Amino acid sequence: MTSAPPAQSPLATAHAQLAVAVRHLGYDEGLHANLATPRREIHVSVPLRMDSGEVRLFHGYRVQHNVSRGPGKGGLRYHPDVDIDEVRALAMWMTWKCAIVDLPYGGAKGGVDIDPRRHSLSELERVTRRYTSEIMPLIGPDTDIMAPDMGTDEQTMAWVMDTYSVNRGYTIPGVVTGKPIAVGGSLGRGTATSAGIVHVTEAALRSAGEVLEGRTVAIQGFGKVGSHAAQIFERRGARVVAVSDVEGGVRSEDGLDVARLVGHVAATGSVTGFEGGDPISNAELLALDVDVLVPAAIQGVIDDATAHDVRARLVVEGANGPTTTAGDAVLAAKGVTVVPDVLANAGGVVVSYFEWVQANQAYWWTEREIAEKLEHRMVTAYDDVAEHARRDGLSLRDAALTIGVKRVAEAHKTRGLYP
Repeated sequence: MTSAPPAQSPLATAHAQLAVAVRHLGYDEGLHANLATPRREIHVSVPLRMDSGEVRLFHGYRVQHNVSRGPGKGGLRYHPDVDIDEVRALAMWMTWKCAIVDLPYGGAKGGVDIDPRRHSLSELERVTRRYTSEIMPLIGPDTDIMAPDMGTDEQTMAWVMDTYSVNRGYTIPGVVTGKPIAVGGSLGRGTATSAGIVHVTEAALRSAGEVLEGRTVAIQGFGKVGSHAAQIFERRGARVVAVSDVEGGVRSEDGLDVARLVGHVAATGSVTGFEGGDPISNAELLALDVDVLVPAAIQGVIDDATAHDVRARLVVEGANGPTTTAGDAVLAAKGVTVVPDVLANAGGVVVSYFEWVQANQAYWWTEREIAEKLEHRMVTAYDDVAEHARRDGLSLRDAALTIGVKRVAEAHKTRGLYP
């Protein structure tokens, strides 16, 4: 293990969450250390020749946290603040997430410390291909499968797949998921994370004897996940009263016209300035009196300070790690139910698994088949977690992590140590 991460960092949060599950399960220090430590990690330099001819250097990472249950699985993130500890935390969360929804994967994650908004498409292609070539010994359809994450998209995955395939001498669609349909992507993948969020929200409300229709929803983050979630919530009868992005937010007590808002964002690049609502800050959005709050932006936004202002009855984590350990304690004391990220946003990896299966067998399912399989997987996982929480007197987060950690530990112990 390296030196301890800062107390409010994603890695510190991930370690604290694991420690709670380990204590509940009664595991010894040796097993705890194995579960906390990445199996493999790589740090590579990624030089980029800019369109101007200037050469800039970026740093790339890939971490395989655990592969006891199957090949590594996890996204590729482009963000200027990406560092190795963040990638370690995200890879660890992917390990538990895959186990919670019972997928035959371990957890992995990758990142490059580049701001994609400041680069041309050709520059992003060159960065992606160079990064892929540098980490190529670690990835593959049977070893580690990438997917889009913050700052990357289906085009990024197409570049990764092509780079990997060209170097292997034949087309290998299964090396990535979340790629375009034209090169072996799956129907339903683009909205899978968002659909999964709505499914678990409905399941959580149903367990409390309520329905989604008529409930008020606020969403922090209006990117790929938040925007699709808003549209699905609206179609299911919920009232989306506020959304925000990095520039600010907009609210309307009567409910936002999500279709118009999506058009506004496509035209301007931000939700700010939308005429169908009043301006609101990200901090104000977190404090709205709504039924459901969906933090779908970045990690650490609900901490020991902002958690005191949360008035939502149900928090459904669309982002990875949006609530710190201290923030979690505050929400629990306030009686706020939190559906954790390792369950709530698992829809993306579920349909990534479906895409990988389809690629491996060269047989494609219909969008309806995928939607039905996704809903069944998400609702079943939620019901398992909720039942475990009720039985053992745990929060949904602790119950989910206990299930995930136990499944990974059982695989680890069953396989044994080599040599």
